Amino acid sequence: MFSNVSLIRSFKFSSLKNVFRMATETSTNSAKRNLEDMRKPYNEKHKTFTESDLMSKDPIEQFQSWFEVACQTPTILEANAMCLSTASKTGKPSARYVLLKGYDKEGFKFFTNYSSRKGIELEENPFAALTFYWEPLLRSVRIEGSVKKVSTEVSDQYFHSRPRGSQIGAILSAQSQPIPSRQTLLDVEEKLLQEYSDEKIPIPRPENWGGYVVVPEVIEFWQGQSTRIHDRIRFRRPLSSLEPDGILTHQGDQGWIYERLAP
Repeated sequence: MFSNVSLIRSFKFSSLKNVFRMATETSTNSAKRNLEDMRKPYNEKHKTFTESDLMSKDPIEQFQSWFEVACQTPTILEANAMCLSTASKTGKPSARYVLLKGYDKEGFKFFTNYSSRKGIELEENPFAALTFYWEPLLRSVRIEGSVKKVSTEVSDQYFHSRPRGSQIGAILSAQSQPIPSRQTLLDVEEKLLQEYSDEKIPIPRPENWGGYVVVPEVIEFWQGQSTRIHDRIRFRRPLSSLEPDGILTHQGDQGWIYERLAP
């Protein structure tokens, strides 16, 4: 009798394990299938982005046109958020999001800690790529170019325009370095808040904190299509006196040429 009860219990336990295993496998396979099938509709054929849709043949002005639309789109919380990609002197890449803090004919500006990973990589290899993606608009802009530091005056001006809490955050953070815990930062923050409790006393900008400007050599405008025949128009500087040829490459403004790329 005892052996029969044990046998029944063993069978039930084994059956439960099989059911759990099958459920887990089904869930895993379903997740894989769902991942493979994830496909959102983009623009349809009547909403393409052609050369005639360019607001300007100057890519900086074209960027301004798209950027203003992104800023006015309520579902885009930070239109100035951009992925900054850098590489070490050995070519090992890294990427992270930062905020665009200005742009003009000179380039695209952001601020950070010079001693951070990105700061070290930019010191070793002063080239970078920026990527904006405005999902509700199904638009992206990619920028590539050399990088240089802005003047100390520009860095000082921007640093002191930030909220005092952000200024203190820039001082206390040895960005990209390991720390024991979050409490470590909070303890330093508390000390600095006490030290600079008088708002009449300016907080000095750390020497290892300031701005960079990405001087564009390539600016690409992308717009998604449901057919995946996406629209890509790239502006760049001419590589030779034979460009533009009027067939693949066309004359833009301010010394730029532009061309359509296959998606």
